[in-house]
Amino acid sequence: MPALQHDSTPTASAFARIGLLAYTLLIVYASWYPFTGWQSIGLSASAFLLAPLPHYWTLFDVATNVAGYVPFGILMVFALYPRVRRGWAIALTIACGVLLTGTMEAVQTFLPTRVASNLDFLTNAAGAAIGAAAGALLTRTFLEQSRFLMLRRHWLSQDAGRALIVLALWPLAQIYPQGYLFGHGQIAPILSEWFSAWLATPIDLGATLRHGTELSIGQYWLSETVITACGLTGALLTLSCVLRDSAPKVLLMLALLAVAVTLKTLASALLFAPENAFAWLTPGAEGGLLLGAILLAALAFAPQRAQRLAAALMLIVGLIAVNAAPSNPYFIATLQTWVQGKFLNFNGAAQFLSLLWPFATLWLLAVPART
Repeated sequence: MPALQHDSTPTASAFARIGLLAYTLLIVYASWYPFTGWQSIGLSASAFLLAPLPHYWTLFDVATNVAGYVPFGILMVFALYPRVRRGWAIALTIACGVLLTGTMEAVQTFLPTRVASNLDFLTNAAGAAIGAAAGALLTRTFLEQSRFLMLRRHWLSQDAGRALIVLALWPLAQIYPQGYLFGHGQIAPILSEWFSAWLATPIDLGATLRHGTELSIGQYWLSETVITACGLTGALLTLSCVLRDSAPKVLLMLALLAVAVTLKTLASALLFAPENAFAWLTPGAEGGLLLGAILLAALAFAPQRAQRLAAALMLIVGLIAVNAAPSNPYFIATLQTWVQGKFLNFNGAAQFLSLLWPFATLWLLAVPART
């Protein structure tokens, strides 16, 4: 590998700024999910601040509330660099964290399915403060002169920050239970529900897409294979599009796939039961993984323009297929064992990622990065 060049000029991190925006939206979605039933219960939005601390809480609640705001603190400090650094960056980040969590809790006062809590407010603010301190300590490692930063410049295209955010969210999108492996963007059921309520008549957009026909076992297996193959190929080709020729493309693509599959397995075991850890690995999914591997082998070293077009095509075909395919009966049976409980926040954020990830990636592919 050629020698990596040092550049002493500090530059702003597009990755951190886009990541901060994306993570803030996730916090908002997770805090206000499911966005229904808004009503006033006679309390002011700030009443939770002076209320007694909750009598019933668990270490799990405290730990997750703190952990949830640590990335916000880190990304905020990174996003402020190089204009605001060190102590000022920490102070400004803590102030923004307090303002954000305060707003989230205040609005929860008007959601009957949520409870505004001063304990959540304090633990979230503590998480932002911990993240701010960590971000200040990690600034040199990630934003100034470091091996990590030099490898990023050597392996990735010049403005790959947007792509890194989108690709980092792909493994996280696997956490939400899906009927099909890598079957993101399944908006037909949600839109059908909205249109049915609006028009006061049953609407099934999925049935419309498949012309009302019921799939045979062979057709159902084929649709599952296509959805998995398209999702896999679209994601990994998107990564390949922002890698330079000097990067170990195959290893990085395999690493991204390994992280996605690992999170999928852990989420299945945690949300359902350990024996269902590999429930997602159906015969159709196995066929899709094999077909996706063949497509990637053929396109991994194609010209970047061809890869970008192929990735977009795969994502579009996958979107059509996942919205036209009927519900997975095996998945529905497994879903019956899922009790959301304390994972309500994570479920909302993960569903948000699962629905929007392919659309964000198509936008990314439509505006290619500079090399």
